[in-house]
Amino acid sequence: MSHVGVPRGTVRKRRSLALLTTGVLTIPVLAGCSSGGEETSRGVPQDIAPAARQAVSDGSTVNWAVDALPATFNAFQADADSATTRITGALLPSLFPMDASGQPKLNPDYLESAKIIEREPKQVVLYKLNQQAVWSDGREIGAPDFVAQWRALSGKDSAFWTARNSGYERIEKIERGADDLQVRVTFSKPYADWRSLFSPLYPKEITGSPDAFNDGARTTLKNTAGPFVLRSVSKAKGTVTLARNPRWWGDKAKLDTLVFRAVAAGDRTQALADGTVDVADIDASTADRIALARRDRGNNGQPLTHGPGSETTPAAALRSWALAHGSDEEAAEIAQAAREKNRKAVVAYTAEQKGLRDFVVRKSLEPAYTQLALNGESGPLADDRVRRAVARALDREELARTVLGPLGLPAKPLGSHLALAGQPGYKDGSGALGDQNTEEAQALLADAGWTRGGAVQPPKDTKAGSEAEKKGAKGDAPGTAEDAEKEAAEGAKGDEEAKSEKAENEKKAEQGGERKTERNGEGNGEGNGEGNGEEEKAEKKTGQDGEGSTAGSEKPGGEKSGSEKSGSEKSEGEKADRASEDSAASRDEGLYIVGQDNKPGAHAPAHAVSTGGVSAVHVLAPARTAAVQSAALLRQAGALGEDGAVAAQDKQPGGAAGAYAPVGTAAPAPAAAKGQLGKDGKALTLRFVLPSGPGSQSLRSVGDKIAVMLEKIGIGTEIIKVPDESYFKDHVASGAYDLALYSWPATAYPATDGRPIYAKPEPATDGSLLVEQNYTRVGTDHIDQLFDQAAAELDEKAARELMKQADARIWAAAGSIPLFQRPQLVAVDKKLANVGAFGFAAPRYQDIGFKNRQAAGSPADRKK
Repeated sequence: MSHVGVPRGTVRKRRSLALLTTGVLTIPVLAGCSSGGEETSRGVPQDIAPAARQAVSDGSTVNWAVDALPATFNAFQADADSATTRITGALLPSLFPMDASGQPKLNPDYLESAKIIEREPKQVVLYKLNQQAVWSDGREIGAPDFVAQWRALSGKDSAFWTARNSGYERIEKIERGADDLQVRVTFSKPYADWRSLFSPLYPKEITGSPDAFNDGARTTLKNTAGPFVLRSVSKAKGTVTLARNPRWWGDKAKLDTLVFRAVAAGDRTQALADGTVDVADIDASTADRIALARRDRGNNGQPLTHGPGSETTPAAALRSWALAHGSDEEAAEIAQAAREKNRKAVVAYTAEQKGLRDFVVRKSLEPAYTQLALNGESGPLADDRVRRAVARALDREELARTVLGPLGLPAKPLGSHLALAGQPGYKDGSGALGDQNTEEAQALLADAGWTRGGAVQPPKDTKAGSEAEKKGAKGDAPGTAEDAEKEAAEGAKGDEEAKSEKAENEKKAEQGGERKTERNGEGNGEGNGEGNGEEEKAEKKTGQDGEGSTAGSEKPGGEKSGSEKSGSEKSEGEKADRASEDSAASRDEGLYIVGQDNKPGAHAPAHAVSTGGVSAVHVLAPARTAAVQSAALLRQAGALGEDGAVAAQDKQPGGAAGAYAPVGTAAPAPAAAKGQLGKDGKALTLRFVLPSGPGSQSLRSVGDKIAVMLEKIGIGTEIIKVPDESYFKDHVASGAYDLALYSWPATAYPATDGRPIYAKPEPATDGSLLVEQNYTRVGTDHIDQLFDQAAAELDEKAARELMKQADARIWAAAGSIPLFQRPQLVAVDKKLANVGAFGFAAPRYQDIGFKNRQAAGSPADRKK
């Protein structure tokens, strides 16, 4: 399991969970459970093309894509990953794998029975082993294997490098029962999640010594006990090859060989198309490609209506042909090269689509959920009122629809931290925090002291409420409270002449900004001659020779032509330049404060510059005109969706929102804008860290929507995109974030697996904070107590009630906000059975195979 960035000494203490951070990662779902409801939810069923074993042919090979070769085959080490889990699942005993409803289920291949036979004075569990169960070397599975694994994972011997030991430290002793097939385990204190132990079970040859455990099991497993054995590992080919286990006593594996092949997420479409892999987790874009390929199956060789060149119009094609065959040799050469490049792209795309016709997409929900994490260690989010305000600003249903809706999966937000829909004990506990409510969120922020105008820092030597501050709050426009706050935010000047000159500049820049907005026509160049580029050139030339207007006529509304304006603008510009030299209040000309213009969708860059005593985030622009245009472009880019449409809440009268002059220039705020909040001279801005990789597009889309939701209540966000490989280790685990999106896998043992995720951080001996896996740094003693009580409660119903109480407390603490269950999209060869989107359930590797030709229904089906 993956524990990137977690100190070994920390992760040894408890059973750990693999953290999921990629966004092919894609990313969710629930049904039929409201806040306060009981266990009435239904999960999304698995999609694996189930078939009876007699309908599956014997023999052949399946290639299964994994992200990378496993760093280790030891599932109890810190760098074990999803590939480790996938591969060892086919090789080693799992005594209680999860079933389709997310419950642990006894595995009859290894156990005849397992139950608690004594509760007092101590808990005793008796395992009765399947008498046919043997290791691949022929030795019986027995008590010595249980004893060796307990000693290795108990935490008492530091020579064993383990990443988890929860439950094993509660074992007092392990003995042989009435015969060699019985294992008697006595606990020193009650342990409700005893079924989580000894899965996977390793042979004593691996767990019996630190050397074998630490190093030997990293690269190979010589002794196994599953339907397959490990045949070879090839780093050069990036493959792990399993072969049918000749000593397997259960249902014979249908496949001769099972190959796990390392294929990066971005390469999987090509790998599927050329037949390199038969099974692969995919993202939504590849799923769309497969759907299109199957749709186009009967197009009789007609050109595809999608892919490279599909959007080229007949007119554009004719122009391209004319250029390629024209008399201008240089232009013709460029056009011919472009046409050839496009032709090759069309050929490659068409070939890929042909190969993808042999696949189907299996869909379900992954046993994992995506959350918004709020780092409560320091900063604004250390205040639980601010955390609750963030949570109550979120429309979680909209976020779920963003990811799940396009995939045709149920898009209901997740209501629990400790169970997923369909699992026993699931209950929507979000009522402990409250539903989305903008007014309540704003009230929480106000109670915490964050107000509009709170980011304004009074000038030095000026007392709050002084005459100078009052004068500085008056402004040009009729006095509303919002206008007064804007003027105050620009800083009290203390120099009447400087203020007078600045007011003239503000009026001029505002008029210029409005003219620019009208002429831009939202960037389409309508009504302005050659368009925005020519206008900019003309504006630069204006003031040098008095020319450069794109149209000499007067515009509607009484605006003067460019030539008429040039003289006055030059004079005012020179006057402003002189004022800049004489007045400290003008030093901010050419600076655009992102996130402090009260505009939805504005994103703050990563550099903070102190301006006039006010901490702000600035973008440096070369001149006043450039600042206006830059602001407009940035605003438009933020307002446009992926399809180029302007979001409804961002459509405003008067041109492109965000086309504002530099700091110090008054501008009318849109009616929807409430203004960014602040306190003690600091704006309420949160660092929102997101992964930047191509597989994380879904996460970034969700992050963008969250930023807009927060802006509506006055919280700014500084979105920081970082490489996927450093996202968790360098930012989430280290606490270098305010907001982050990442996922946790589901578990059948929330009392054990959930505690380190939500445990209250404790100070370490070196002065640092011991957070275990609680990367939000938010926890309470009460939550810890509920986990501890549930872990020791042997009555399953009572334990579930305790977990529901703990979940309600976690919601109320508002450190982690579950959003949705992640989608699971798996591309599978259409003739394969019993494999695909497994949901909660563990695969039965021995049942996977190709359907019999009679079952497939076509003698023409290609052979493997």
